[in-house]
Amino acid sequence: MQQVILHLQNVTKQFAETTFPAVDNVSLTLQQGDILGLLGPSGCGKTTLLRMIAGFERSQAGEIKIGGQVVCDRSTCIPAEQRDIGVVFQDYALFPHLNVAGNVAFGLKNFSKQQIQKRIAEVITLVRLEGLEKRYPYELSGGQQQRVALARALAPQPQLMLLDEPLSNLDIQVRLRLREEIRDILKAAGTSAIFVTHDQEEALAISDIVGVMRQGYLEQIGTPEKVYTHPASRFVAEFVTQANFLPARRQGNLWETEIGSFELTANHADDSGEIMIRQEDFILKPSIDAPVIVRTRRFLGREYQYCLQTPSGKELHARTLKDMVLPIGTRVQICIAGNDIQVFPQ
Repeated sequence: MQQVILHLQNVTKQFAETTFPAVDNVSLTLQQGDILGLLGPSGCGKTTLLRMIAGFERSQAGEIKIGGQVVCDRSTCIPAEQRDIGVVFQDYALFPHLNVAGNVAFGLKNFSKQQIQKRIAEVITLVRLEGLEKRYPYELSGGQQQRVALARALAPQPQLMLLDEPLSNLDIQVRLRLREEIRDILKAAGTSAIFVTHDQEEALAISDIVGVMRQGYLEQIGTPEKVYTHPASRFVAEFVTQANFLPARRQGNLWETEIGSFELTANHADDSGEIMIRQEDFILKPSIDAPVIVRTRRFLGREYQYCLQTPSGKELHARTLKDMVLPIGTRVQICIAGNDIQVFPQ
């Protein structure tokens, strides 16, 4: 059975100048070796939650345990430096007057000189920066600086790593490569981690568990597959999958919309609502009598993204493989791949 590294119970934080809590009654558990991606829009509370776990902010209610030890509750607040955590910030926070080896060694205060040299060599190898030990931060690329920050945080072998949007300052190609490397590095080190991001694809790619936050509240937590395929709320469906939503009414076993009727296998209590259709689940068939028109088409390399207009003027977005090309103005009949449709209250 995996060891529980982090446990939050009803954690709440409200700043004096705000009307609503920044973090609202959040509970979650993180197992040894797992990576939790905290996902949500700006201002949703994910960084505040990370700062409370780190010890930079104190919660007003609830309990935080790291490695089975209570680090924060009503009567206890252990300082950040005693929580056995590593932190990687958005701006890396490297010391410009220290070279790579010096930055990595900074957190190894209680190690002997021999242990420090050994540990520096281990983490430098882990983050694939061999040969760059004597370079200074200004001599490194953004991706290399991020690896140094990660090596420095990993060097003391913390129980838990906290990464606050560590890739947001990098260009897209470096981000794509480095997110895979960070996951591989954390897994090779066997370190549990929380990765804060507002990028849906990034969270899904790097995480074992994804937690989606909105206005301080944890809307859903689960595997990337679960959160993507079975969103718990309309907000999660819209934010994580960029899904389409159509007003619908139940007629027997079918849900009727302005673009057609669809059968849902799941039971729903209400007779009206909004059906969710992911962009990649559309099947578009040209038909001169169809009610939906192709308004725009964008080529995205591996696929096309279409903007479709319904009879009421509503816009829908669909993605298809690049071997299917529909001219702008084409009328299309819409079918849905499989039965992966959900209904949310209107």
